[in-house]
Amino acid sequence: MHYVMNKLAMECRVIHRIIVMMVIMILHSSLFTLHSFGQEKISLSLDECITMARRQSVDAAVALGELKSAYWQWRSYKADLLPEVTFSVDGNYNKRYNNYQNSDGSMSYVRNDYLGMNGSLYVTQKIWPTGGTLSVESSLDYIHQSGISSPQGQFMSLPVALRLYQPLFGINRLKWDRKIEPLNYREAQANFLTQTEEVAMRAISLFFDLILANEQVRIAEQNVQTNEKLYEVAQAKRSMGSLSQNDLLQRRLELLTARSGLTTCESNRQAAQFALRSFLDVDKDIEPEGYEDIPQLHLAYDEVLNHALKNNAFITSMQLRQLQADYNVASAKANSRSVTLNAQLGYTGVGDKIGGAYRNLLSNEVVSVGFSVPLLDWGRRKGQRKMAESNRQITKEHIRQQTQEFHQNIFILTEKFNNQAEQLRIACEADTIARRRYHTNVETFNIGNISMLDLSEAQTAKDQARQNRISQLYNFWYYYYKVRSIALWDFEKGCDITADIEKLVK
Repeated sequence: MHYVMNKLAMECRVIHRIIVMMVIMILHSSLFTLHSFGQEKISLSLDECITMARRQSVDAAVALGELKSAYWQWRSYKADLLPEVTFSVDGNYNKRYNNYQNSDGSMSYVRNDYLGMNGSLYVTQKIWPTGGTLSVESSLDYIHQSGISSPQGQFMSLPVALRLYQPLFGINRLKWDRKIEPLNYREAQANFLTQTEEVAMRAISLFFDLILANEQVRIAEQNVQTNEKLYEVAQAKRSMGSLSQNDLLQRRLELLTARSGLTTCESNRQAAQFALRSFLDVDKDIEPEGYEDIPQLHLAYDEVLNHALKNNAFITSMQLRQLQADYNVASAKANSRSVTLNAQLGYTGVGDKIGGAYRNLLSNEVVSVGFSVPLLDWGRRKGQRKMAESNRQITKEHIRQQTQEFHQNIFILTEKFNNQAEQLRIACEADTIARRRYHTNVETFNIGNISMLDLSEAQTAKDQARQNRISQLYNFWYYYYKVRSIALWDFEKGCDITADIEKLVK
């Protein structure tokens, strides 16, 4: 009696689990059906997915925004080297008392009532070899004084004047900018191309996530169909008395587990579908296709390295770091003294009328020189110079270390890509064998020659082999575009990866 009661309790627990799983399965299926109803689909190949991602994804828009910012910084730098023309007009009216010191030293207030106006035209040019500024100026001043016995107006002209401002022995920022700014823009262009390839890698990742999710749904559907057939066989065996009730319930539980797994896979597929649609900014479901036709390539490490050294932003970035360290040293040395030269050479005239202000011109010359030399700073400037030199040496060693790592990473990546074709071939063959083995085991199970445990193991091996095949396909495309993003070289077409920058930024 005790044995019978335990048996009944165990069967009740199994039935309870079956009912709960059926309810969960029905709810998941209903939600999935409501979500999927009315959804349109578009077929999209891997190449089309990558093209769409480069054109309309948020990541691509961010990369383009950074390129535009760098482009206009480059344009501003180039414009800064060209002559600048400035026209200015000033006017002021003054009617008030001002203090005035008389000849005997006493102070008094004097009524001041005048109108003053000034107009100037400047042409300024920076001199990058010396770091100075040269300008040509032409101006006209007018002043009219009222409140006196005989009000009068007067003009003062400066027909032409040549001005020079020249720092001596200091840091020439313009000369350093001519070295640094072109590298900044080149680095920005290379970064944009690399980010474009990284957008492709992101698209590949989401594309294969959806492929894998679709495959998992297909596998789950096949597993449900297979378990339904096996359950029917188990029922027939039970009716003939060749299968125990416990084994029949176990088979039923396997069927419900397969159905529950199907609903979970369908939910995962919807999540992968939503992620890819959001990334590509499309409003239709996507049906992946055309991803198994891989290019037959074998890459040489030296070739990949040479293209990377020529095109990748890493090399330009290292050059910029070295230049910045050199600039810091030069700036620290220049801080030890400061000498500036200001010079003006021109002609000026004064008259009651405009015409008179341009006759009988007199020379107008001004020269000033200022210098600053620290006499005692307790070694502060020497310390700054030594610190800058030490930092430059540290930067040099870091560059050497990172360059070695750059070469090593390219070697490892090239080897992984070259090995991936063989990994994919093995995965495809394993997938074929696992599917054949599973179908054979299903037929053998139907005639009762293998156990349920052996059949479940064959099913698991089949599912894993299929998913591994898709994973190896993903790895191939990922490594391929990773190599492209580093070398910025199209290995199929045999040309540099470029873009029409002028067209993109406008």
